[in-house]
Amino acid sequence: MDPADLTTAHLADACLRAGVEPRTGPPGLRPVVAGSRAAGPARPVRHYGSVDVFLEVIDAAAPGDILVIDNGGRTDEACIGDLVAIEAQAAGLAGLVVWGLHRDTAEIGRLGFPVFSLGATPGGPTRLDPRADDAFTSARLAEAVVTTGDWIAADDDGAVVVPGNRLDEVLAHAAEIRAAEHRQAAAVAAGRSLRDQLGFSDYLERAAADPSYTLRRHLEERGGAIEV
Repeated sequence: MDPADLTTAHLADACLRAGVEPRTGPPGLRPVVAGSRAAGPARPVRHYGSVDVFLEVIDAAAPGDILVIDNGGRTDEACIGDLVAIEAQAAGLAGLVVWGLHRDTAEIGRLGFPVFSLGATPGGPTRLDPRADDAFTSARLAEAVVTTGDWIAADDDGAVVVPGNRLDEVLAHAAEIRAAEHRQAAAVAAGRSLRDQLGFSDYLERAAADPSYTLRRHLEERGGAIEV
């Protein structure tokens, strides 16, 4: 199974099914080039105003890793541009996910290298803050904390972070969810509505008699959640 075939929506639902709290990137996190996708082990790094942290973490990263850059969600500076993206691509990394802004949009777009950020601005950093000792062990994507040992996927909907020790389980659930959704979509195309597939009229009848009867309970009694 290729994790790149699974969307972040599949993975977020799979986390819930596996009892793993979903960690998702902030609203507005999008690929520089629409349709870009990336998935792999997370390499967290926090930015303090200088490119040296990126060069250090790229030097230590393994091919297939995804750089997760914490710039505090700042909107007053771009913390990465085309040169960092080129360097990461040349080192074999699988992508960059930035809680902050990028620049050099056209150049990054021509690379064919997945970069995700909150948006673009032309100005780079003018500050140089003290670097914390743990700058390479954790990074934030807004409320989501990403650490070494995590795995991350990103696409047009944003990013999802999965604990590395639960990855196989979450991927298996995500594949099941994807297959079920494809079956449901095919059934709708063939003339059987989603309402019929889910027994929605039965649900309405029972809910009318028992207001505590929820759709979630109805679907669980039928064998699973909406994707089943």
